[in-house]
Amino acid sequence: MSFTRALRAAGAAAAAGALLFAAAPTASADQVRDDQWPLTAFAAEKVWSEATGKGVTVAVIDGGFKKDHPDLTGQFLKGKDFTSGESSSGSGPSEDDVRHGTAMAGVIAGHGHGAGGKDGVKGLAPDAKILPIQSIGDDETFFAKPIRYAVDHGADVINISRQVWNSGDKSAAIQAEREAIAYALEHGVPVVAGAGNDGKTGVEHLNYPASDPGVVTVGAVDSSGNIWDKSNYGPELMLAAPGVKNVAAGLDADGYDINTGTSDSTAYTSAALALLKQKFPDLTAGQLVNRLVKTAALPASASGTSLPDEHYGYGFIKPYSALTKDIPAGPKNGPLKVDELNSAIAKGKGSDASAPSSSAPDAASDSSDSSGISTGVIVGIAVAVLVVLAIVVVVIVRSRKNNGGGPPPPGGWGGGGQTPYPAQQSYPAQQPNPYQQQAHPAPGSYPQAPPQPPYGQQ
Repeated sequence: MSFTRALRAAGAAAAAGALLFAAAPTASADQVRDDQWPLTAFAAEKVWSEATGKGVTVAVIDGGFKKDHPDLTGQFLKGKDFTSGESSSGSGPSEDDVRHGTAMAGVIAGHGHGAGGKDGVKGLAPDAKILPIQSIGDDETFFAKPIRYAVDHGADVINISRQVWNSGDKSAAIQAEREAIAYALEHGVPVVAGAGNDGKTGVEHLNYPASDPGVVTVGAVDSSGNIWDKSNYGPELMLAAPGVKNVAAGLDADGYDINTGTSDSTAYTSAALALLKQKFPDLTAGQLVNRLVKTAALPASASGTSLPDEHYGYGFIKPYSALTKDIPAGPKNGPLKVDELNSAIAKGKGSDASAPSSSAPDAASDSSDSSGISTGVIVGIAVAVLVVLAIVVVVIVRSRKNNGGGPPPPGGWGGGGQTPYPAQQSYPAQQPNPYQQQAHPAPGSYPQAPPQPPYGQQ
């Protein structure tokens, strides 16, 4: 069975690791806003005094979008449909496809409606624009084509709340997707992906692109800051964000759903990055993510956990702290595993390059090249050059030792005996409301995380 057919057989919501949808009870629009507990937890009004996402574009790669939802009118740019009619139903986007993409767009950039936009769903980055890209992944390249399209069409952040399964031999698709992620990071665009909703660990559950190096992989926490028991986990997890019982823009009679899953937590993280991009436009993708990592926190139940943790990563996001704390920019790649990504890409290319070349000379061919120079002479020259280079390297190394060493290696921390990012540590007790501002630590240090009551309490 092909990958696309497998998606259809599994159903849209399950195949994507999508949200668990529940019909929202009939409610007034202002009640919808009141029930958006993440906005209260984040102290959204304070957040919006610092940034609203204005001038920032978030590409949402998803199954479909209800572009005329009253809380999202005017938020969509011209995007692209990569599905060519492919969907879980086989006949264009299904209701679940459209429901899912609409919910993600609302979490990121909903502006509400009514007088002053006080009714309905409001996103964490309400002035950001959405670049809608319709895709459920494909057999050949997974999400590679949509990622490259997003970068080439002005995306500042890429949100992929969906996932694809790596069933069978998909090495070519994995390679293409990883190369696309590297392309995005080279252009300063972070890629954010959901961990999935099986409550399990391992590549067979933490699927693509969440398991790709270089991606910001996100788990889901509830209103007390505790990890949701169905949130997939593992060493790839970097951050967590609200993902339980979120009110979202939907397709029901009153236009709203109640959703649970890592899809929402992914969208909240993308929105937080959009806010940071507005306030710190010159930071790289890794440096933007660094601000979320350095200000992340843990609930009281996880006090003393060494970070990064396979369930929480570095902790749940705190947008206001990320926007306001004094945090050095740090290395270009920050906590993103770019070295690991590049190594995986090089390994993938190496496996292709190891195949015999059709243009290679056979054993019976003449041993001299087209200019008549013998192979022995060429080898002798090469050996001499290598000896000279070795001498130069030794001189440089000795010179650096005598002068206290050279500059840090390109790319900053990560891999190959370099300083880990960040050093392992335990967090003591947390202050009230985990998402809101804490006392400023020394520049560049990590925030404290003492025990605290549930979110929203002051």
